[in-house]
Order: sequence, then structure tokens, then C-alpha cells
Amino acid sequence: MPRVVLGVCGGIAAYKAVEVCRRLVDAGVHVAPVLTDDAQRFVGALTFSALASEPAQTSLFGGPDPIPHTRLGQGADLVVVAPATAKLLGKYAAGISDDLLTATLLATRAPVLVCPAMHTEMWEHPAVKENLATLLRRGVNVLEPEVGRLAGGDSGAGRLAAPERIAGMALSLLGERQRLSGRTVLVTAGGTREAIDPVRFIGNRSSGKMGHALANAASRFGARVVLVTTTKLPADAVVDVVPVESAQQMHDEVMAVAATADAVIMAAAVADFRPKGPTAQKIKKADGVPDLVLEPTTDILAALGRAKRPGQVVVGFAAETEHVRENAAAKLAAKRVDLVVANDVSAADAGFEVDTNRALILAADGTEFETPLLSKEQLANLVLDRVAALLGEPGRGPST
Repeated sequence: MPRVVLGVCGGIAAYKAVEVCRRLVDAGVHVAPVLTDDAQRFVGALTFSALASEPAQTSLFGGPDPIPHTRLGQGADLVVVAPATAKLLGKYAAGISDDLLTATLLATRAPVLVCPAMHTEMWEHPAVKENLATLLRRGVNVLEPEVGRLAGGDSGAGRLAAPERIAGMALSLLGERQRLSGRTVLVTAGGTREAIDPVRFIGNRSSGKMGHALANAASRFGARVVLVTTTKLPADAVVDVVPVESAQQMHDEVMAVAATADAVIMAAAVADFRPKGPTAQKIKKADGVPDLVLEPTTDILAALGRAKRPGQVVVGFAAETEHVRENAAAKLAAKRVDLVVANDVSAADAGFEVDTNRALILAADGTEFETPLLSKEQLANLVLDRVAALLGEPGRGPST
């Protein structure tokens, strides 16, 4: 049974959250309500306790669970906040956790859906817009308010979306979590390090953020995920992390897992060359400039393309600085993969070492899609959505 934390904030629209709760429970969802102090000025916790799957919680302290926010956040498949007030949006965007709801939002890696509701003047205020933009960049889902009658007899934008729309979007987001259920997805992340001597290496600027975002997204889609990575970035608890350092180590681990994986996403920046015969001892500056002889590394993506089983999906990444479309199309054909995700890494706001990305996604069937600037989490969701669609095509069976 999917688990949803339903956060309720202090706005007049809080009464509509009761209907959201009822609809989700009727749809077979386990609902755990969390009410702020201000919410209880409009609705009672007892009402939610009577309708939800477990008693409503209202405080970080004094209850039977010493760390309720951790239990709620880690156990959630989705967190829904309805209504989400301007106060909540500001605290969430700033990372402030001064009550149970905001602490739960910061303690979860589940998808989050916020449903704002406030007067028109508040909804249109630049501070609110900036906070929403920040949350969107981080991958938070936003169901914008409707235009209609507001408290005090006013009318305009800011009315909470109808309960059936909120419940419907929540169920849709929960459904996405199951699209890769029963599948195994292999993801690579980070830049490889090719040893020159015991303390020096040839590397690149890849941070591994995109690969880790893809692994976490795949786990949220319900897949069994193996992440072969050169970085120590956090991953979802259910992701099987395999640490590596060099291109050869990554090749060996990837090819072993790929033999039974339904999808392989090669997001790592693998070195094209490595020093031939790294020294066993540190090279001393006093000995003069070393003569480095390079040799090619194994092309992992090409090996995957050659070994690709019927029904398997292979995704490559192309980090380019010029002629992005032409180079990506050439890689798509040469490597015999299903998708290539290409981006211009010379841009300051996309590519290596930043939290955002924009990409051109080319498919083997000739279709392409160019994204706007997105958070890496949002781009990961787009890529996994296409992987899930490809795996769902006729003739592609589940793992055996």
C-alpha cells in the first residue's frame, strides 16, 4: 500500500484537505496527516484522525515517537501539502524546519507535491514567486491554484485546487513510482580517475550529481537500482551502490551487472585515455618532467551497445562544448544505443558541478526533445519517463 504524508497548513482552504484525505484513503492509499499549529485554528486534528489511516500528528515533541519527522519522511512514497501557505513555501525554500511538517519535508527523499492557496496579492508577490521557482528547480511538484472566490468575498487567482485535482495528481505521482517495478536499472555516475602514480591521476570535472539523481529517480519509479559510481554523494537507501575509481573498474562492474539489467544509463564521464604503466612510487619533481604515454581506455558505452539484448534499453550521455546535436547524433548511431542525452558543458548553469542542466534528448527512432533549464532531479525524471516508455513497448519483457 502506498504511503502519503498529507501536510495541512493554516489557511481557510484547510477544510478542503479533509476531502483530499478521504479521496486518497478511498483509493487505497495509507494517509498520515500532519497539521501545523495554524492549521488547527481552521480544522481539528480529530477530523483527520477519524478519516485517515493513522492518527494525525501535530508536534515534533511529546508523542510516542521520539523522531516522528524521520519516520514519516523515510516511510513516505509521496508528501502532499494542501493547502501550502506563503509561510510554508518560504520556510521550505529556505530550508527552515521549525515544526513537524517542515522537518518532515526536509527529512524525505520522496516526491513532494505542494498545492498553494492564498490571496491573489500574496500569490503574485515576487517573494512567493521566487520561493516557488526555487522549489521547482529542486524538483518539487507544484499544483498551481485556481481562479475563483477567495476568503472575505474577494475573487481572483489563489484559490486552492479542487480536492479531486489534488488527489488525482497525487495518485498520478504515486503511479509513476511503479512504472519500473520488477525492472533492474543500472546507472553510472561521476568522473573516473586514471592513475599516474599513487597520488596523482588524470580526471575530469564531473561531480556525479546527474548520475546520482538518475539512480534516485529510478528507485522512486520502483526499480531495483545498481549505481556504479566514483563519488561519495548520497543515494537513496534502496540503491545498491558499487564504488569504483578507474575506467577499467567501471567497465568490469558495468558489464557484469548489465548482463541481467533491463536498462543501463551511462551518465558517468569515463576517461578516454589513461597513463600507460602508472608508476608504483610517487613521481618526484626533482626528477624532472615525466614523459607520460597514454593509451585508450575501453569504450564502455560501445561495449554495451554491442552486447545489448533484445528488449534492453541503453542510454548514453554526451558532454559537448560545440556542435551538440551533430555530435550527439553521431554518438547515437555509432554506439547503437536507444537514447543519447546531450548537453553543452561549457554553459555556466548546466553540465558539470552545478545543480541544474539543460539537455537535448535524441532517440534511435528519430525523435528528439530539447529541455529548458531544469534541476538535475527534474531532468532525471524526464529520462526515466522515456526509459519506462521504451521498456513498456510491445516485445520488451520483464527481467528474467
